[in-house]
Amino acid sequence: MADIEEDIRSLQLESADIAEDSNGVVSPDDGKTEVEESANTQQEVEEHINADEDPKQEVQEQSIKTEIKDKEIPPVQDEEDEEDILSKKRHLNVVFIGHVDAGKSTTGGQILYLSGQVDERTIQKYEKEAKDKSRESWYMAYIMDTNEEERAKGKTVEVGRAHFETETSRFTILDAPGHKSYVPNMISGASQADIGVLVISARKGEFETGYEKGGQTREHVQLAKTLGVSKLLVVVNKMDDPTVQWAKTRYDEIESKMIPFLKQSGYNVKKDVLFLPISGLIGANLKTRMDKSICPWWDGPCLFEALDSIEVPLRDPNGPFRMPILDKFKDMGTVVMGKVESGSIREGDSLLIMPNRDQVKVVAIYIDETRVKRAGPGENLRVRVSGVEEEDISAGFVLSSTANPIPAVTEFVAQLQILELLDNAIFTAGYKAILHVHSVVEECEVIELISQIDPKTRKPMKKKVLFVKNGAGVVCRIQVNNSICIEKFSDFPQLGRFTLRTEGKTVAVGRINSF
Repeated sequence: MADIEEDIRSLQLESADIAEDSNGVVSPDDGKTEVEESANTQQEVEEHINADEDPKQEVQEQSIKTEIKDKEIPPVQDEEDEEDILSKKRHLNVVFIGHVDAGKSTTGGQILYLSGQVDERTIQKYEKEAKDKSRESWYMAYIMDTNEEERAKGKTVEVGRAHFETETSRFTILDAPGHKSYVPNMISGASQADIGVLVISARKGEFETGYEKGGQTREHVQLAKTLGVSKLLVVVNKMDDPTVQWAKTRYDEIESKMIPFLKQSGYNVKKDVLFLPISGLIGANLKTRMDKSICPWWDGPCLFEALDSIEVPLRDPNGPFRMPILDKFKDMGTVVMGKVESGSIREGDSLLIMPNRDQVKVVAIYIDETRVKRAGPGENLRVRVSGVEEEDISAGFVLSSTANPIPAVTEFVAQLQILELLDNAIFTAGYKAILHVHSVVEECEVIELISQIDPKTRKPMKKKVLFVKNGAGVVCRIQVNNSICIEKFSDFPQLGRFTLRTEGKTVAVGRINSF
């Protein structure tokens, strides 16, 4: 009998060893805590990244990585770790905007490399890939531009998303497309941002192309301001280019042309805007300050210092919960993605998905790849919910508190600033456009002009108005076909700002006054 027991025990030990060897998950029999198991799993993933390229090992580790990513639910952080994530470092969303080819993706990729998010071997792989495509200078952009279409064209299409940390802050980079065909994607990126990094190319001719009429530099600045990007870092990139060679005269020329335009777009240049020279390709003035031997005239901060020092208004963690849904997918249930604009969320909460009023329960919350028990305003989240099917949710819906749900309306009164109408167009009742408000994109129609805004007093005039032209301010009533979730600008600025676009061009920006 003792022999049989001995055999059973040895078989159990063997099977535990096999389980540990085959899929990297420690056997529960060894009495380890969930946090220790999580640490082991994390260590294995890191070992996979740094492992020598043994084909057999790579296949085995690839399956581990896939399993961890797709199947395994990471354990919830313990309270102390979670406090580290949520309290000690502030979290900011940074959108990179600017004209096509200004160097947004390259700068974003260099930031990730300098902050230790990308290892040397990955960089070498991207360098080879870029060289094979005769695009040697694009290899840093490959870190942000992850799909083949973007790499082949050399243009960002979707909003790239990545994360990095400095000593005091956690940042989410939103790499917005610069090409005018993808401005709607840029709008969705900027609507999630707290601060903007406007990337301008100093190369001869490139700044002028982006800044002149029809260039994306102007439209991006106007959109960023409208979408609530209150602070702007203007980085003058490609200062190492042979046509520039870190010349102060070129930097000053760009600054002098941009300042009046930034003022006109509504930015307080002294308080909310900071200019600095960089080179995204070689990483100059990003993590460490400029070497005086290269650029003797610059004694300001580097980009990391500038990002760390920016103060942004605090959101209310105790306000009614609002999370506009950017995307949804199936992963062991229904998962929604978005940025928390107000309030806090906990596992187990009951919430509403508006405007359909579907009642859901929060099953799991993820910040980046980390599962947490709760999250506050400003965080980009993936939230697994039960009680609703993925196909019943659309981008633009809002995850909302049950006690104080977000209003769902089909018409509203707004104050509009007309930027530039299409040729021969007049703005009057019956004007149709595409409305962009937070993550909503809907066709709309102006059904009534209520009053024109006096440009001097900024107050509505009493005289009845039938139409307005470029540059005018107007209060009007707007109608949409489907019910949308919005707030008054006075209550929730982030959910009360919008833009109107026609035929691929931004024609007006506005704020919602009432429903």
